Amino acid sequence: MRITNLLEIKSVTCTKQERCLFESLSFFLGAGEILQIEGPNGAGKTSLLRIIAGFARPDEGEIFFDTKPISQYYDEFAAQLLFIGHKSGVNGQLSAYENVCHWLQVHGYKVDEQAYELLSKLGLVGLEDAPVRTLSAGQQRRVALVRLWLNDAKLWVLDEPFTALDKKGVILLQGQFAKHLAKGGSILLTTHQDLTTHFDALKTLVLEYQF
Repeated sequence: MRITNLLEIKSVTCTKQERCLFESLSFFLGAGEILQIEGPNGAGKTSLLRIIAGFARPDEGEIFFDTKPISQYYDEFAAQLLFIGHKSGVNGQLSAYENVCHWLQVHGYKVDEQAYELLSKLGLVGLEDAPVRTLSAGQQRRVALVRLWLNDAKLWVLDEPFTALDKKGVILLQGQFAKHLAKGGSILLTTHQDLTTHFDALKTLVLEYQF
């Protein structure tokens, strides 16, 4: 089966505080593929994700999405991007339910019982109306990850998505990964944990710490 390249990283170099994190880095990510980026702390994993998401510019090189440079077509690219970083990205003053309702409205979905169904699926029954700031780190992470059930973006860029999740949460999340890949989506993620689900289209990129 021919895999269509959705994302291309071409000769990308990143330097932080006079230290080169990576140089002339190039790779492809195809539709239906998942790429796991590995490496020690300080190797540049998060910096690479931020460059790919368009939040930072590389010192050299370019990122292409669907053959187009994101620096010139960023709005078009952003419409097909879902980025979840280290921080939960939720409003701590709002409840879990209110956060989900906000995301439903942003993406044009009808706000109805779907919000409660999603929170129930993620093990947050009974916590729907509690301010998110009062929840545990794992519970806050689950609220943030609800977006994976709400988004039609082709490309998911996830920085340590399993942080603070228990084994059941990790399995649930990987099940959603599989559904996204089956629809032709792509996933790029960093994680210190091994993926426990087998993905046929799994690729690995290892970044080394540059002294």
